[in-house]
Amino acid sequence: MNKQQLQNLLIAYSSNKIEPKDYIELMDLVVSSEQDAELHAFMQKVWDSQPMEKPFSDLQSEMLYKRIVSDQRFSGPAIKKRSVGHVLWQRIAVAAAVLITVSMGLFFYIHKNALPGIKGGITSKQDVKPGGNNAVLTLADGRKIILNDASSGKLADQGGVSVTKTADGQLVYEVSAKGKTAIATGYNTIETPKGGQYQVNLPDGTKVWLNAASVLKFPSDFTHQNKRVVELSGEGYFEVAPLKVATAGRKALHKMSFIVKTSEQSVEVLGTHFNISCYPNDVETRTSLLEGAVKVNVLTKTIGSKLSNAEIMLKPGQQALLNANELSVKNADVASEVAWKNGYFVFKNEEMRSIMRKIARWYNVDVVFSNDFASRRFEGSISRFKNISEVLRKFELTGDIHFKIEERRITVMP
Repeated sequence: MNKQQLQNLLIAYSSNKIEPKDYIELMDLVVSSEQDAELHAFMQKVWDSQPMEKPFSDLQSEMLYKRIVSDQRFSGPAIKKRSVGHVLWQRIAVAAAVLITVSMGLFFYIHKNALPGIKGGITSKQDVKPGGNNAVLTLADGRKIILNDASSGKLADQGGVSVTKTADGQLVYEVSAKGKTAIATGYNTIETPKGGQYQVNLPDGTKVWLNAASVLKFPSDFTHQNKRVVELSGEGYFEVAPLKVATAGRKALHKMSFIVKTSEQSVEVLGTHFNISCYPNDVETRTSLLEGAVKVNVLTKTIGSKLSNAEIMLKPGQQALLNANELSVKNADVASEVAWKNGYFVFKNEEMRSIMRKIARWYNVDVVFSNDFASRRFEGSISRFKNISEVLRKFELTGDIHFKIEERRITVMP
């Protein structure tokens, strides 16, 4: 068989158009050791030729590998007798992923190994564009500034603290020499709506990225306080800047801790990178640590509830989960948790209703389910800067879920 025929077989499989007899032929080629070099060379050529934004993860390749080798459409005796090398199949999985996605992201249904035929498509009267930099800043004196409408440059002065909007849409607080001796000027609040996000550089140098439908409340000056305390609702990624201040009555400097409070917990750090997701309509609060160390404390406890852990110390790569006043910790792919900050949706074995809550917040749409969908989970990634129809179409490739777009209303259907 020549390379063109081999390429045609791989493309037919990855596009869900392969016939059973061709599938058997492809399996025979994989099992045949003399074809290994040719397969590998072809897949390397495919990989190198694609304008990939970033490589596919091991998890994506592994899940596609599992889907290919357990494809129920071709589970007859002729297939089951064949033993396929795992390493070689992983290479096929990567090549198939490239052919399917071409940097558009990879989606497939976890709990059904077969890839059913695609029926119909998205019914749309009006597509929906993605969100963007959009937020409202409320100053300590009550003034409100709509940041997406404001011009670049200085926006306000607050007791020696200047507030500036940069050309690339960041909000920056700077404390002047006057501000270091001034009386604290109170609290500011930055709020992103559904369909919005924003980055703010706090007066202490800490950087915060706010996801859609989030609120961050913080002092306009930290230097006159014993602790740096901010309040968060929604989702935020923090890169905390170390800050040393003089202890009262002493010349020695000490590190000032940074505390993020949500409605149910507090997270205390000295200098680190972490993400907190604490949306009111999500069932749990997730705190994911990338660098440094943080201490997570439970703030609330309902009468009669059992609290297994009131405090947890996280190490990099760990995630604290707070659900119904129970605090637990697990190892997690924390890079996926902060993918939103880098412009991606990344779903890992995630339930459909949870996925649609994220989509609803980012695209500022209402979502209606015509069926339960509770048992359906998906893996995948795609850019957050695609129109909503492109994102939803990836789910429709599973053949088991469909959508109807009516202005800003999305209906999820079998």
